[in-house]
Amino acid sequence: MDANNNDVEEWLSNQGIKSTKDIEVPKLLFNQVIGQEKAGEVIKKAAIQKRHVLLIGEPGTGKSMLAQSMVDFLPKEDLEDILCFPNPEDPNKPRIKTFPAGKGKEIVKQYQIKAEREKKDRSKSLLFIVFSIILLGIILAIVLYKSSPSTAIEILFFAIIGAAFIYILLAMNPAAARIERVMVPKILVSHNPNDKPPFIDSTGAHSGALLGDVRHDPFQSGGLETPAHERVEAGNIQKADKGVLFIDEINLLRPEDQQALLTAMQEKKFAISGQSERSAGAMVQTEPVPCDFVLVAAGNLDAIKNMHPALRSRIRGYGYEVYMNDTMDDNDENRRKLVQFVAQEVAKDKKIPPFDAAAIVEIIKEAQKRAGRKGKLTLRLRELGGLVRIAGDIAVSKKETIVTAEDVNAARDLSKPVEQQIADRAIEVKKLYKMFTGQGSAVGKVNGLAVMGSSEMADFTGVVMPIVAEVTPAQHPNNGTVYATGKLGEIAKEAVQNVAAVIKKISGKNISDMDIHVQFIGTYEGVEGDSASVSIATAIISAIENIPIDQTVAMTGSLSVRGDVLPVGGVTAKVEAAIDSGLSKVIVPLANYNDIILDEAHKDKIEIIAAATIDDVLSNALVKGPEEEQFLEKVKNIIHPVSKEITTSKRPNAV
Repeated sequence: MDANNNDVEEWLSNQGIKSTKDIEVPKLLFNQVIGQEKAGEVIKKAAIQKRHVLLIGEPGTGKSMLAQSMVDFLPKEDLEDILCFPNPEDPNKPRIKTFPAGKGKEIVKQYQIKAEREKKDRSKSLLFIVFSIILLGIILAIVLYKSSPSTAIEILFFAIIGAAFIYILLAMNPAAARIERVMVPKILVSHNPNDKPPFIDSTGAHSGALLGDVRHDPFQSGGLETPAHERVEAGNIQKADKGVLFIDEINLLRPEDQQALLTAMQEKKFAISGQSERSAGAMVQTEPVPCDFVLVAAGNLDAIKNMHPALRSRIRGYGYEVYMNDTMDDNDENRRKLVQFVAQEVAKDKKIPPFDAAAIVEIIKEAQKRAGRKGKLTLRLRELGGLVRIAGDIAVSKKETIVTAEDVNAARDLSKPVEQQIADRAIEVKKLYKMFTGQGSAVGKVNGLAVMGSSEMADFTGVVMPIVAEVTPAQHPNNGTVYATGKLGEIAKEAVQNVAAVIKKISGKNISDMDIHVQFIGTYEGVEGDSASVSIATAIISAIENIPIDQTVAMTGSLSVRGDVLPVGGVTAKVEAAIDSGLSKVIVPLANYNDIILDEAHKDKIEIIAAATIDDVLSNALVKGPEEEQFLEKVKNIIHPVSKEITTSKRPNAV
């Protein structure tokens, strides 16, 4: 059965799921990753063959979970303990030795016992010397007492003083204690025999934490200095030996660190040295330390640009590159995976109650909405997980034992991103100052629609963006200019120029004798993209032809130079913005019509009109009248009649 042919409530009812308590959460982490089958297969192959992997994709799509699950598929290898020993020949070059897992602690304990034994022997020798001096003094005092009592007493006194001085000199000498410390090696990496291969998350680690470091020693002489081998600290690349090293946002690593990481990957060993040139540890460098790890590097799409070319080449030559999915098909199997995801989030959180069937339905609908396309479910699951947890917190605050649909709907409002909160306030301000009226008609003024936020967000935030146009005689004859203001980006500026080509085609007027002024009102954050092309064209045509525009209508869409209305992003958020602003109609590109997924709070609150060409937009936006009808007839004759017939036959009227 295809899930697309059934509403979510009916589908879930057919599954027989009453709550997330009915869902079994997989124990293996790999099976908890949702919608990344291709990446999962690559991870398995890479683990078995010990290949490096580069995971590129949007945040929250499961990159870190896949990396962590990799340890379950690594070939069975004997883990090693890594110990750092003093080097009598060169104290600044400590020696490195490896032992089977679990043996390191035993060896260190043996050295500690040996050092303790030598300490006791030294103490016995010291006591023997002290008592011998005192005894010798007593004997001399007894011999000389009869002939010279005062001399005997002086000899005994000086014997005791001398013994005390020697005891203090030898017992309190820091050099003696340092000798004991030098004998004992330091454990850099330790494992138990039955441990799984290590998974080390090195995201955001500085150079010392990643590559290893040598601590600074403020005492450099007088027997107080710390032995060099004791100041050596293992880095994450050494701790990840025989396991997985995960680095998210790989492009944020310094180029020098990326180069060092490349060397470690090639040689499978890397010497630890002091990372700070001002530190006493800068003189210390160990023998090469084993670091035979599998690197899983991750990042967004821009990470590729800032990666060290040699490091990326190493991964490509000896591993895999994977682009993560950000959506999956809306079908039975994937809906079941989404239900499993909700159960997983409840189980992981351990502080929120299970979700009932109605609450699960709302989460699936939210996944449909955030996907931004009809027939898809979002895989930006971190943000969706945030909605699950907030809904759970609401249920806990109400002392409920199960999360309901009401809790999820309340969580939607609480989980609004900052951009949405800013947009809500912007709408209130624009209404207060009548930046758009939402009623009546006006020449050259259009209620455009835009989104706030960036492509890195799981969902866009819609806002109404008024656009006004005015036409004046050209300052220079036959040299008319289009002026656009409102902090426009490069793509937005190009969109305005493209609109000029459409105006020339359908207006039938010589616009070279006109200066066309276009203003984007209240766009303090700037405007980027071409989704306002339709709005710009409508405002300019209205100004040129002096035909008013219905102010209860909002619109969005890109416009080709031939007059076709092209799809845009964030269409659902834009429609919601039009609804929240109290408008009654919204015009969207025909290609985006099926991408609109409204929640219960917005459903059936506005008339949605799908437009394939610019004349569709004008016929629904311009106020009806003789001039409007005459102008539209001229535009229709310009638009290719065959293509017009084809597009209108497939076009839905409204919802």
